[in-house]
Amino acid sequence: MTGNSVPPHRHAIRYSIRHAELDWRVDDGDVEAPFSTAYDDVYFSRQDGREESRFVFIDNNDLPRRLAAWRARRPFTIGETGFGTGLNMLCAWACFDENAPAEARLHLVSTEKHPLTREALERAWRSWPQLSSRAASLLEQWPPAVAGVHRLQLDARVILDLHFGDAADCLSQLDGQVDAWFLDGFAPSKNPDMWRLELFEAMAAASRPGATFATFTCAGFVRRGLAAAGFHWRKVPGFGRKREMLRGERDESMRPASESTRPASETISARAATPWFQPPPARPAAHVAVIGAGIAGTSVAAALARRGSRVTLVDRAGIAAGASGNPQAALYVKLAVEPNLQSRFYLAALLYTQRWLARLDPQRRWWSDCGLLQLAGDARGIERQRRFLDLYDLPSTVVSASEPADATSLAGIDLEEAALHYPQAGWVDPVALCRHLAATPGVEIRQAELRSLRETESGWQLQLGQSPLCVDQVVFATGHASRDWLDGLPLQSVRGQVSTLALPQQAESGNGPALERVLCAEGYVMPARNGMLTFGATFSPHDADTTLRESDHRRNLDELTRTAPTLARQFAGINPASCGGRASVRAASPDKTPYVGPLPDVARWRNDYAALGKDARRRFECPGSHYPGLWVTTAHGSRGMVSAPLCAELIASRLYDEPMPLERELVDHLHPGRRIIADLIRGR
Repeated sequence: MTGNSVPPHRHAIRYSIRHAELDWRVDDGDVEAPFSTAYDDVYFSRQDGREESRFVFIDNNDLPRRLAAWRARRPFTIGETGFGTGLNMLCAWACFDENAPAEARLHLVSTEKHPLTREALERAWRSWPQLSSRAASLLEQWPPAVAGVHRLQLDARVILDLHFGDAADCLSQLDGQVDAWFLDGFAPSKNPDMWRLELFEAMAAASRPGATFATFTCAGFVRRGLAAAGFHWRKVPGFGRKREMLRGERDESMRPASESTRPASETISARAATPWFQPPPARPAAHVAVIGAGIAGTSVAAALARRGSRVTLVDRAGIAAGASGNPQAALYVKLAVEPNLQSRFYLAALLYTQRWLARLDPQRRWWSDCGLLQLAGDARGIERQRRFLDLYDLPSTVVSASEPADATSLAGIDLEEAALHYPQAGWVDPVALCRHLAATPGVEIRQAELRSLRETESGWQLQLGQSPLCVDQVVFATGHASRDWLDGLPLQSVRGQVSTLALPQQAESGNGPALERVLCAEGYVMPARNGMLTFGATFSPHDADTTLRESDHRRNLDELTRTAPTLARQFAGINPASCGGRASVRAASPDKTPYVGPLPDVARWRNDYAALGKDARRRFECPGSHYPGLWVTTAHGSRGMVSAPLCAELIASRLYDEPMPLERELVDHLHPGRRIIADLIRGR
């Protein structure tokens, strides 16, 4: 599909970014290395690139000693300005494994404007068999060339956040702080656009007290830029034929006085225009209670337990008893035609969830990346999909156009309309997934009702039935029941009923039409599993009844006929009462974006920021007041199977003082207090 260009939305970005343009060169020792034709420069020394990386970045940031002495509960964080082949990051990982204590963790943050393709990366790493196992973990999760943050769990103790885009732009949106910088990239003479003051200022803003840096270059404007941004630098001997290089550290005397009282994870200047989103100071997270054992709660519990927390997972009805209890759930998002903050979040969440599931269940026992077709419907829908593809410009590995013949071939059944094809989307068994997550070591399950909650000197005391439970922090993941505990957050209950039918014998034996992709239109239908076809779902706002309704089965059958008539003919004349199914209640926010983050003190916010009602551009000094140690992940609506896993990483990262898995403006977009500010500005 093509189409006419349209004016960009105010939040619009071109999601697809250009891959690196490469040539391949071989030295006298038959070592093959990539060469950038766009920048006329090498990615690393063909003589001994690994030794150069160790000398320049590892040793000159004093990493072996610092990692050996690391005892903090947060991870040691390394930032890099040019990922390239990943050689520096994987060498840092190797140094961490060799020197850090067993309980330590490592967090890697790297920017890249023109990422290599997976095939190019694989070719580059053939020259480094010593790092092959680490390179394999990177290659398995290598993301598509889409702008934004891509979180990779390299192993149990190491996370890599890849920020695809311009280095200065990416680091200006980094929500987190760095202990050591690898100031890398093509030589300043080859790529002067990267080595500019905005980059050094972004590095300085994202530096922890005592943060160090090292770089191979001694160019004069680099030295001046670093000094202007607040870094001390000094020349030291360089590697190989390079006579000198730079190393140094952040000059703490240049840090604004207003930052001295803030937690290390954040600075006032980062959110000068939106102080209400300032995260609360870090607290202990040795024992955390997670209320709600659906996909939102179990994914948070697993994320925290993986970092070392003891987690008590509380649900009065048990694992996946609510909206996460359907037999199959689609891995699906419907992005806005014009890119906006919500669409950027959901796209990042979809890409993350695909990697996350592949790591959790590589055998695909209870999920499938079979692909998904979003049907266009009428002429208006076709035009909408054309505009969507023009504006987003996403790689075909993420989404592409399918004309009716192509869609028919992909689906395995006759289709008469065009579609968008998401090749790596699919479906998941949410009950099996939630049970798997709840079985993470460190997670204890308590089937009990939360009756009361009160703050103590060291945390919170929960009354679970007749038993008290004392914890450091609490995360609410209670769906539409969250309104009982989260005063001031508007939530809407939305009832949904899915229907199931056993496949006719000829279809189950392979003699009838078999759907091979998830189909989505006004409703959805999944590829059959264990001889059962799952389809639906109804959408009934302000309805919390979970009794199965024959009328809703009829609606689902009618929608199945419109979406997949070839499949529906197998069930012609069937009585809706013979359908199986399940009804549950989802929670939605007014703007259809989840609430994820610290719980705001609504009364304090309304008082502290009341002047926004008269002047929306008014500046404030006071950060937002939050209930200490209370967090929320709710209002995931019908897309929770996609959104909840990345939101779990956001909460766990905040509790453990790590860099966020999203850009700062997207973290703020999810903040539970956003509705308070919006209402104040609108005079509500």
